[in-house]
Order: sequence, then C-alpha cells, then structure tokens
Amino acid sequence: MSAAPPLNLWLVAGGCLSALAALVHLACIFGGPDWYRFFGAGEGIARAAERGSWAPALITVGIAAVLTLGAFYAFAAAGLAPRPPLLRTGLVVMTAIYLLRGLVLFAPSSLNRQDLTPGFLFWSSLIVLVYGVVHAIGVQQAWYILSEEDAS
Repeated sequence: MSAAPPLNLWLVAGGCLSALAALVHLACIFGGPDWYRFFGAGEGIARAAERGSWAPALITVGIAAVLTLGAFYAFAAAGLAPRPPLLRTGLVVMTAIYLLRGLVLFAPSSLNRQDLTPGFLFWSSLIVLVYGVVHAIGVQQAWYILSEEDAS
C-alpha cells in the first residue's frame, strides 16, 4: 500500500475560491437588485429581480451549483472529499471554464458589451483568471495521480 500523496494546497485553495464564489452568488439572491448591480450581473438581471422575476435567482442558483461542484471536485482531488466520477475530467473542464472566462479580459469584442461596465469586465475577468491559474497549477501538480486513478 502506497502512502497518500501530500496535500495539494493549490487544489485546496481552488476549492475554497470556488466555494467563496458560490456563496457570493447565493448572497446576491438575498441581497436583491442592488447586489446584482454591485457584483456586475447587468442592469437587465437587476431589473428582472426588481420586477420579482424568478429568472435571476434561477440563473444565479445554477451558477452557484456549478461553482459548488467545482469546489467539491477540487477538494476531492486534494483528498479532502470522496472521489467523484471523472475527477480528472471534471477538474480540467472547471479549469478551462475559469481560464476561458478570465481571458475575456484580453478579448477586444468584450469591450463592446453595453450591459457590463468596463470596470466589471476588467476586475471579474482578472479574478476568474486567477481562479483558473490556481486550478491549473493544482491540476498540473496532481496530474499523474489523477491519471493513475482514472485509469483504474
């Protein structure tokens, strides 16, 4: 029997970041239209929340669920949660989502988004890009272990 691999602090950090993002999204539901505006969801979402539409809450719960699943997968890969199916694949997909969303920072077409402020686009892209880099480093460090386990 081999010894357990050392704790992957990058994946622990990635899991914590994903969990924090999920909590912030859920807080927006309870904070209402002003929170949606503050966190940059766009005026359309804020106005829909003001009208009492369920759409903003449902969209936000969906995003929070994906972020929570990402946190779980990161914690599982770090050995802190039970192993889910397709662990390596799930981590790669979550990392790719973060990196691609973060790279919006460098996409000239994103500057034409009238529904989002330039400040929101810059800061949210930078934050998500950091999330992606943290996950990528963690996945890279655990790649051999993850690939070994997925093969069995």
